[in-house]
Amino acid sequence: MKGIVCAGHWVLDHIKFVDHWPNLSELSNISIEFITNGGAPFNILVDLANLKVDFPCYGIGCVGDDPASQHVLRICAEKNINTEFLRIMPGETTSYTDVMTMEENGMRTMFHYRGVNRKFIRQYVPIEELKRRDPKLFYLGHLLLMDGLEKPSVKYGISAAHLLHDIKTKTNMDTVVDIATESSQRYDAIVLPCLPYTDHFIINELETQKITKIPVRKKNGELILKDLKEGARIILDHGVRKNVVIHMPEGAYWLTKERKGLWYPSLEIPNTFFKAACGAGDAFCAGSMVGLHKEWSIEETLKLATATAAAAIHSSSNSDGIKPIKKTLQLADRFPLRGELVYDNNK
Repeated sequence: MKGIVCAGHWVLDHIKFVDHWPNLSELSNISIEFITNGGAPFNILVDLANLKVDFPCYGIGCVGDDPASQHVLRICAEKNINTEFLRIMPGETTSYTDVMTMEENGMRTMFHYRGVNRKFIRQYVPIEELKRRDPKLFYLGHLLLMDGLEKPSVKYGISAAHLLHDIKTKTNMDTVVDIATESSQRYDAIVLPCLPYTDHFIINELETQKITKIPVRKKNGELILKDLKEGARIILDHGVRKNVVIHMPEGAYWLTKERKGLWYPSLEIPNTFFKAACGAGDAFCAGSMVGLHKEWSIEETLKLATATAAAAIHSSSNSDGIKPIKKTLQLADRFPLRGELVYDNNK
């Protein structure tokens, strides 16, 4: 049975498709707009529901006492997501993100309102109750977006690291951590203290660059794979307990604590299949956690993670393109990989 817990910042995404990106003070036209699930824990829980996983999933976080929180709860009810640990905070506003998506290429720019997520703290995670229910995985994301978990801790660096320490020492759960792509210099202070209490660190290539200070793309945007792999090794050396997993449009790189690596290319998706990039990273994470929960091989896990990310970009919303596991995996049979699997032994 077991299960997955997804904790962190809960968001509603206000997705707007625009005809072009305007210059400062100029106007752009919105052609389509809608509201959908957003924020890593919420997205992943909806993704898991759409994958029709056969284990319980729990959501932990904060929402306001506003109409937006009712929208969150309606989505969760429709997807049978357990929200008994989701706090409704009086007088607070549910977090939201304006996701401006280009009609031409589906790429997006996000404007985020932190809202009640600033109030999410370590004490809101019911560790004793989770210990009693004994799930298998505890996901926390996104670091850098939860002010309450960024408060200093004398012993652990920051409160988020204290929370992850408690999960590791008081329950049987593996920890899974993801972070936000932020234009700041806060990665050392916020991310590094959490890594020694992180079993599986799942991030993208830009976040890898932020943490390691090693450029992973050339000026023309081309991926520098050898430097990406070096970045994964550096992150592992910062204390990650089991796996560092880095995803990007070109594929994913999985590095184990034994320093064994696998480069897994993404699917060769035609442009006609692509709708929007929103939700792809969270979908990849959801697919990865299914494999971790079921104790699949790295190859099987990345096959589902890659297919789930591909399914996500087939929809304008974050999660609607994702189907049950068997159907999602059919994408891996429908579309070829962009290249060959490459194995590394970095000992």
